[in-house]
Amino acid sequence: MDVLEKIQKQVDSAAIVIYMKGTPQFPQCGFSARASQTLASTGVEFAYVNVFEDQEVFQSLPDFADWPTFPQIYFNSELVGGGDIILEMAEQDSLKGAMQEAVEKYNS
Repeated sequence: MDVLEKIQKQVDSAAIVIYMKGTPQFPQCGFSARASQTLASTGVEFAYVNVFEDQEVFQSLPDFADWPTFPQIYFNSELVGGGDIILEMAEQDSLKGAMQEAVEKYNS
């Protein structure tokens, strides 16, 4: 399996996936910390991938969805955006609903 297939399998593995530097419990950059905390604040379950644990994923993910920075957040295998998008959605009170909808769609 090449790295792009591996990434596709990861984004397909859960309704919501965040690629981040570190983990939600131990984030290793401020953007990843804010994004994962914002996702967690909704109470909706999400998966994460620590990009520092796989150098190939770290190097290839920006090309996968043509998004150059981390974190990257996917709902139902589609890139939603980075931390700024998630924070904006939270400020507009649309994040939790979008996450719940993604989970419902994933489970159907």
